[in-house]
Amino acid sequence: MSIRLRTSLALLVICIIGLVTMSSLNFMTPKPNFTLDENNAAKTGGGGWDSGSIYVDPELSSGGTIMPHLGNETAKAELGRATWKLLHTMAARYPVKPKPDERAAVKQWVMLLSRLYPCGECATHFQLLLKEHPPQTSSRASLSNWSCSVHNMVNKRLGKPDFDCSTLADVYQCGCADEPQEGGEESSNTLADAISAEKDTSINRA
Repeated sequence: MSIRLRTSLALLVICIIGLVTMSSLNFMTPKPNFTLDENNAAKTGGGGWDSGSIYVDPELSSGGTIMPHLGNETAKAELGRATWKLLHTMAARYPVKPKPDERAAVKQWVMLLSRLYPCGECATHFQLLLKEHPPQTSSRASLSNWSCSVHNMVNKRLGKPDFDCSTLADVYQCGCADEPQEGGEESSNTLADAISAEKDTSINRA
């Protein structure tokens, strides 16, 4: 057998062994479960903090706070006002009938906020609050009502007066009230009525 032929056969054998090895490794490696159905995720050992129907990545959502203590009270107060404005405005612009991936996105964002919030001690309190009252993402009114409810829980802990949830649409205007509403979406004028109706249900509802 010539050297050229033996070399070709050796290379062929090496290629076959490599392909078999790669196929075996691919078969043995567990596939990640990227389902939005938290009930299915629970069966495979996954799941986030809440027991609702929207799954969030536990690798990102769980864990302690990342930022250190914030001792500057002025900075802490300014940060709080800015964050509530962002959260309430985002809730007011959230889809009336969100898709599953949109619900998962906003829930994941809130969970990550509780880890990355620049005030470490504030983030710790927020995480504890979220464990008892996870984000309600089924509609714009649900998210708005939830955000106002947790806002008032924080206000109560800080000894501040309750925020009137019926004024959300007026206080947190985004300058977009005149935008055309698609698919029957709520305008800012009807958001307060929808929030009021949502108050008749528990904020723990999934």
